[in-house]
Amino acid sequence: MTVRVAICQLHCVDDDREGNLRRIDEALAESAARGADLACFPETSILGWVNPLAHELADPIPGPTTERLGAMAREHELMVAIGLAEMDGERLFDSAVLLDRNGELLLKRRKVNILSELMDPPYTPGLVQQSCVADTPVGRIGMLICADTFKDDIVAAVTAQDPDLLIVPYGWAAEPEDWPEHGQQLAAWVAHTARRVGCPVIGVDVVGAITHGPWTGFTYGGQSIACDREGTELIVLGDRRAEVQVVEISPGR
Repeated sequence: MTVRVAICQLHCVDDDREGNLRRIDEALAESAARGADLACFPETSILGWVNPLAHELADPIPGPTTERLGAMAREHELMVAIGLAEMDGERLFDSAVLLDRNGELLLKRRKVNILSELMDPPYTPGLVQQSCVADTPVGRIGMLICADTFKDDIVAAVTAQDPDLLIVPYGWAAEPEDWPEHGQQLAAWVAHTARRVGCPVIGVDVVGAITHGPWTGFTYGGQSIACDREGTELIVLGDRRAEVQVVEISPGR
C-alpha cells in the first residue's frame, strides 16, 4: 500500500487566526488537486508557537477550530494532521490532531517536551504514555510534536504503539544567519527518528518568525522533509518558502 502525503509548509503569522485558516484551506485545495490522501501541517499552525496570547485565543479540542478544520477536511476529502494550541480549562497545551476525511477527530496528541523557558506562562506538558497512534485506512498513523523527538522515552513510547507512519509537526527555528544550514540538522534528526521508530516519518516545518519571548526574531526556515523507515530522504521542501509538495509513502514497519 502507498499513501500520497501532502507536506504543507505553511507561512504562519502569529495571532492571525483568520489569515492562517485561509492559508490552510488554500493548501488543502492544492493538496486535493494534486491527488493527496493526507495533508500535514506544522506545529501550532493557527496561533504560532510560544505565543503567550494563545492563552486568550486558543479554544478546546474538540471545539470551534477543529470544527472548522473538519469542515475543510470534508470539503476537500482529505485526512488532515495539524499542530494546534489547545485550551483545556485554564491550561494551554501545544497539541496536534489527526482528522479523517469526514472531519472526525481520530487522534489528539499533547506535546511533552515543552521548552518551558520560552514562554511565560508556559504550555502545560502532556503525558509520555498518552495515546499517540490511530488506525486509518492507510495504516496506523502516529504523531509526535517537534522537541518530543529529542527525548528517548517519548520516542520509545510511540514506537511501542507500532505506527506505520509517524507525522511530526515542527517549529524548527534559529537565528536568521543560521539558515539554510540549520535545515540540515532538521533533516538529520528526522532521519534519525525514522530509524529509531522503524517507520517513515514526515517532519513538517513552518515558515515565518517567532514574535514573542526570548527567541523573538528567530526564523522558521521550512525545509520540511519526508524519510522512509531506513531514514533515506524522500523529499525536502524549500528554504524559507511556503509551498505544498506531495510525496508517495509506503507505510509500514
